[in-house]
Amino acid sequence: MIRLFCVSAVIIAVVLLQSSAWATSPDPSHLSADPRVRAARAMVEAGRFEEALHALRPLAPDHPDRTDVLFLIGLAAIEASGRQGLGGRERTELLAEAIMAFRAILVDRPGLVRVRLELARAYFLNGDHDLSRRHFEYVLATGPPPAVVANVRQFLVAMEARRRWSSHVGLSIASDSNVGAASDADTIYIFGLPFRRDAGSGATSGTGLHAWGGGEYRHPLSRRQVMRAGFDVSHREYPGGDFDQTSLSVHAGPRWLVGEDAEVSVLANARGRWMAGEPHSRGLGIQVEAERNLASGLKIRALASGHRRTFPRNGQLNGSHHGVSLSGTWLTTPTMQTTATIGHSWEHTRALRWRNSGFLARVGSSFALERGFTLGLQFELRKTRYQGNWFPFTPGGIPRRDQIRTLEASILNRALTANGFSPQLVLVNETRKSNAQLYDYKRNRLEVQFVRQF
Repeated sequence: MIRLFCVSAVIIAVVLLQSSAWATSPDPSHLSADPRVRAARAMVEAGRFEEALHALRPLAPDHPDRTDVLFLIGLAAIEASGRQGLGGRERTELLAEAIMAFRAILVDRPGLVRVRLELARAYFLNGDHDLSRRHFEYVLATGPPPAVVANVRQFLVAMEARRRWSSHVGLSIASDSNVGAASDADTIYIFGLPFRRDAGSGATSGTGLHAWGGGEYRHPLSRRQVMRAGFDVSHREYPGGDFDQTSLSVHAGPRWLVGEDAEVSVLANARGRWMAGEPHSRGLGIQVEAERNLASGLKIRALASGHRRTFPRNGQLNGSHHGVSLSGTWLTTPTMQTTATIGHSWEHTRALRWRNSGFLARVGSSFALERGFTLGLQFELRKTRYQGNWFPFTPGGIPRRDQIRTLEASILNRALTANGFSPQLVLVNETRKSNAQLYDYKRNRLEVQFVRQF
């Protein structure tokens, strides 16, 4: 499985280097010379949008200049949706037609900024602000003319003023070679003498389901302040139930806008976790979030949190948990996004041996290519340093040291969608190295996720 991951990663890297050049190459487009298309273009320019749509629709399936035809259909449908006296259902159908036309273009040519701009506008008019914001931010990443920047920012401000609800949901089928993250070692040495582990305590493979989701409501308190309240939930389920995991988090608190490009939130947060159907831990605390747009396409996010946690079945783990992190998202082009995160955490448990400090570093990139493919690569490194005596797992009872390395590769095709969701194939290789016996492990996971696209 590891060899398969390495080969897949190399293949993806080669394809990325080749295909990203295709996706961003100039490849100058031209306006169709077909008299029917030219006549329809003149209708759009004259404001005769319904006539243009009637003329263009029969041409879309197999016209040689399909990009030009679809773009005109999208423009005509957007403008026609704004006609006075139009019914709500007709307006929705026209906006859906415009979105489908622009999406079809971007599947094959994701680097066309003008098309992405119009798709963002169509989503805005259709009330889908999350997707609209995403595409407007991609447009800003290209460094458009000042007039375009000003117009895009007006849309972003309008969406922020109108935003009330947001939500997310996902589902995956996962095959895991080591569901419980257990060591393959079957022997532990104490004072140089070997002792065998109980049968069945090693790695266990399995295929299960992972579902996650959440939502948030924002209630305006003033022009620059809103009250946030929301939740996140996740559930993993495997046959037998021994490795089932459920987590729930709820939050509430105010958020302030600081200038035009920054915001700060202070949130009360409660968390709970269940393992194999039994309560595992619960926590209560506070977290502070801050976001800022530094430049076109570059956004940073800082997070600081502190929680008091209790473990009903193991009081030795009770104590405080604190963490800080800094993340950045860089939309280098309309077809490439890079993310990076660094973080540090501290746990002060009742038992000395479980007190620890940890370090996190993560970097990844995703590429939207021609022919509808989006490819991604990510690398993550975690290091944890424990305190106290770890005998008999470490020589002489010295403190435990762990290092977890995670490699992830993903691929999806944007043309394969159902109700806005696309299947995404994700391959994950995870390895933990530790100086403590029985805490090393290796695991490989293959997931088919269903994610929201466009």
